[in-house]
Amino acid sequence: MIDLLVAGGGPAGLATAIHGALAGMRVVVAEPRPTPIDKACGEGLMPGAARRLRELGVPVGGQPFHGIRYVDGVSGRRAEGLFRHGPGLGVRRTALQSALAERAGRLGVRVVARRVDEVRQDEDRVHAAGISARYLVAADGLHSPVRRAMGLSAPPVAGRPARYGLRRHYDVAPWSELVEVHWAERCEAYVTPLAPDRIGVALLTSEHAPFDVQLARFPLLSARLPGPAGSAVRGAGPLRQGSRVRVAGRVLFVGDAAGYVDALTGEGLTLAVTAAGELVRCVREGRPEAYERAWRELSRSYRTLTASLLWARERPPLARRIVPLAARWPQLFTGAVNLLA
Repeated sequence: MIDLLVAGGGPAGLATAIHGALAGMRVVVAEPRPTPIDKACGEGLMPGAARRLRELGVPVGGQPFHGIRYVDGVSGRRAEGLFRHGPGLGVRRTALQSALAERAGRLGVRVVARRVDEVRQDEDRVHAAGISARYLVAADGLHSPVRRAMGLSAPPVAGRPARYGLRRHYDVAPWSELVEVHWAERCEAYVTPLAPDRIGVALLTSEHAPFDVQLARFPLLSARLPGPAGSAVRGAGPLRQGSRVRVAGRVLFVGDAAGYVDALTGEGLTLAVTAAGELVRCVREGRPEAYERAWRELSRSYRTLTASLLWARERPPLARRIVPLAARWPQLFTGAVNLLA
């Protein structure tokens, strides 16, 4: 009998599969897309995510970065918060997913090219994609088909604008050992060092406009970027996605499928890998229902800080004060950076 059937072969699903295999479980991953899977992503692993991946035996290379720098996109005023417990890593999404898939394969995890979009369960097992297992883990992304099929998606919050992500690469040497977050009136630009000769630029915005139109709001950043770009633009969104629960009988949700606020703080992968471990622990102990509380406790700082920044972002007079306030109170800013690191 399969212990865990994991729907989704991205980082959250593969991390869950690795945790499960290390716990002695029989795990199958259902993923219809071939490896590696690319998507719009800031491609920065916070120090906590990098540490947890090393603990799982996942060899992740990449370009180290040592903190976060907030930059006013026009004036250039800045605030910096350095990590206290080791660097983060800028790493291509495809390289990360390939490393996770290789580690899962070495542990005996089987990957099948199937899509999970219908789920049936009874007292003893769950059935999906022609496979029966003791539990199903939905790690199928921001717009989780499993979550939608089970009627567990929470409605959008009234009055809050939807936010979207756009990502592109540039073949230029990183000019900083920090991830830079450039702030403009209606969007942010995240600059992540990925290699000695490549950076990633991810834009988060509530406006529908092409990448170059959004990038023009950051004249200081634009002046540093050569043309042409090193990759095509990839997009994702709307980013805010709610889930009513994390546990529904024998179905458990992890990663973006468990509910997502925004990419603003860069903590998504740390939360996904850590929550995957908690999910497996709760299942192994025969208390899958305990995962709901564990997820809420793990995600509390991410949800609180991200929601607070979004609240300020949606109020232009406050949004214009974010970088000046971070520069005025550097110790507070550094503390916030390390809270999420």
